[in-house]
Amino acid sequence: MRAVIISGGRIEDYDYIKKQIELFGAELIICADSGYNHAEKMKLAVNTTVGDFDSLGRIPDGIKIIRYPVEKDCTDTEIALSHARDAGACDFLFIGATGTRADHTLTNIFMLKNCLSRGENAQITDDNNKIRITETKLKLQGEKGTLVSIVPLCDCFGVTTHGLKYPLQNARLEFGGGLGVSNVMDKEDADISVDEGTLLIIEARD
Repeated sequence: MRAVIISGGRIEDYDYIKKQIELFGAELIICADSGYNHAEKMKLAVNTTVGDFDSLGRIPDGIKIIRYPVEKDCTDTEIALSHARDAGACDFLFIGATGTRADHTLTNIFMLKNCLSRGENAQITDDNNKIRITETKLKLQGEKGTLVSIVPLCDCFGVTTHGLKYPLQNARLEFGGGLGVSNVMDKEDADISVDEGTLLIIEARD
């Protein structure tokens, strides 16, 4: 099952984000607290809204609500992910998962690693970026000229790319280094692989 999880981060280009949700082919839409505001603006059919509702400031009518206390040991986005898993989802698109709160943004990005460790597919999409993670190989499909950054989350070995302007062949990417930043797709598809380590792959629209 394919699930969209909408959090309360920054969304400005609602037309673009709604199109990405449609292309994803969502079978389930779960909002995390004020993510419901975004869903309303996109006129989406929400299945469930979860959280403590401190950010939304109200309880939505006409949909399933699962309320949690403000004082808890996980974020509303984590709660939404858990409920999506319980419903049988294993393919996730996170929307509204980035924004001005660096703590929430980083936690949501690192949540992709949790999904990967469970054998799930997961991606964060915002107005400017598509963010994924891999420990083996990843195929990109997009437009020629798209900016692609390969960010190592640890020291990574055996990094190889095909279809990018600046190729890497069995390269080492050091954690904290910028060697993989601002590459460019030469074609409408590209391949990235790594023998050892964890790579964050960011396709940028800027």
